[in-house]
Amino acid sequence: MVEYRIDRRSGVATYLQIVQQTKQALRMGLLEPGDRLPTAREVVESTAINPNTVLKAYRELEREGLVEARRGLGTFVRATLGTGPADSPLRGELTDWARRARAAGLDREDVSALFTSVLKEHFEGDDA
Repeated sequence: MVEYRIDRRSGVATYLQIVQQTKQALRMGLLEPGDRLPTAREVVESTAINPNTVLKAYRELEREGLVEARRGLGTFVRATLGTGPADSPLRGELTDWARRARAAGLDREDVSALFTSVLKEHFEGDDA
C-alpha cells in the first residue's frame, strides 16, 4: 500500500501531491490493478490533512480512469502506468548517482533541483 508524504513547503497543492505520488507508485509498479488505496481516514491519520483533500485527489484519479471507488469497500487501482521501471537497470545507476550526490554534500532539495533541470533539458516539450 502506498504511504503519502505531504510537503507543505513545496508550493504544490496537497491533493496534487497525492495524485502525483499515486501516479509515481503506478509507474514504479508499487501499485497494480486490484490494489486498494489507503482510506481517506488512513491518509488523514498519517498526514494530518483534511479528508476532503484526499477525496478530491481520489476523484481526480478516478476521473483519469486510474482508480475506481467501490461503495463500502474503498478505492481500488484500475490501471497502471508505464512498464515497471522499478526493475530497470537504470534504477541502480540512479541509486548510485544519488549516493554520490549525498556524499558530495548535496541535500534533497539540491538533488531535486539538479535532477529537474536535467529532465527539462532532455525532455522539454514532452508531456511526460
